[in-house]
Amino acid sequence: MAALNRPVWWSKRSFIAVLWLPLAGLFFWVSALRRAAYRAGWLRSERLPVPVIVVGNIAAGGSGKTPVVIWLAAALVKRGFSPGILSRGYGGNAEVPTSVQADSDPAVVGDEPVLLARRTGCPLWVGRDRVAAGRALLAAHPEVNVLITDDGLQHYRLQRSAEIVVIDETILGNAWPLPAGPLREPIARLASASLLIANGAISACLQSRLPPVSQTGMALEARQFYRLGQVAEKRGAADFSGQRLHALAGIGNPERFFTTLRELGLRLETTRALPDHHAFSAEDLRVPAGEVLLLTEKDAVKCAALAPADAWVLPVEACIDEAALDHLLERLHGPETA
Repeated sequence: MAALNRPVWWSKRSFIAVLWLPLAGLFFWVSALRRAAYRAGWLRSERLPVPVIVVGNIAAGGSGKTPVVIWLAAALVKRGFSPGILSRGYGGNAEVPTSVQADSDPAVVGDEPVLLARRTGCPLWVGRDRVAAGRALLAAHPEVNVLITDDGLQHYRLQRSAEIVVIDETILGNAWPLPAGPLREPIARLASASLLIANGAISACLQSRLPPVSQTGMALEARQFYRLGQVAEKRGAADFSGQRLHALAGIGNPERFFTTLRELGLRLETTRALPDHHAFSAEDLRVPAGEVLLLTEKDAVKCAALAPADAWVLPVEACIDEAALDHLLERLHGPETA
């Protein structure tokens, strides 16, 4: 099942996609002019007093940014940094810069920020204005000496020291700009990135189009399931043998979650994809008595009070070679990029 919030014409250069090309051309030029305006100083960008690493992508959809942010935060801590994290807070309704704790309400601050707060333990603030959110975070946590911005590649008002761009070829689709395709910015935009992280295989065709930028791969490794609301209670995939399993996902790429479950050897009775950042109801989570519901960790932060007792969560870990950070970290005290 495909993600419900990705138009079907994004997958290939079909007749329907062609019909959207006039608007896509307009989007492309507006985006290019906006970026040029920031580079030329016609639109004002601001620099925060600590280095900023942006983690983002050039396409709409779930490319695996959240696991990369979790990995990056842990890698920076191991190297002696004290990172903080900034996020837009999609799915939340916070109007002003807001601190996020492990027990914050996802309806206020968003689902991904709560997950990031739980998994990283780093100071984390959300806000539509990431410059203001960054200043608020640094005021509250003067020990922070590097900021990670989750999904801020196109937020050019915030100057950055380095950019990590996550590439998932399945998300790039027909490689046309919005709304004819999923691209927020063209593939050529990757030339200014500090590091490209490929989530999954990259075809020879796409590889030939990528600029000569440092590149590494990542794999999402499934951990043990834990019972929703009782993290200490864990299970392996084999423990679900003989049970009727239902998988539900409201993320950018639900099919990746369903594929991971099947690769673990699980036989799924049903799968259901909902839009990214979906506001779950008890009805969404209902399964027949005695049967099991399987959820992503991102969805689980919103479902603890709604899900049935036999609901289990599958966390994943980004496996990335930390040597890929060497070149990027050299840039933290170098010239800013915009």
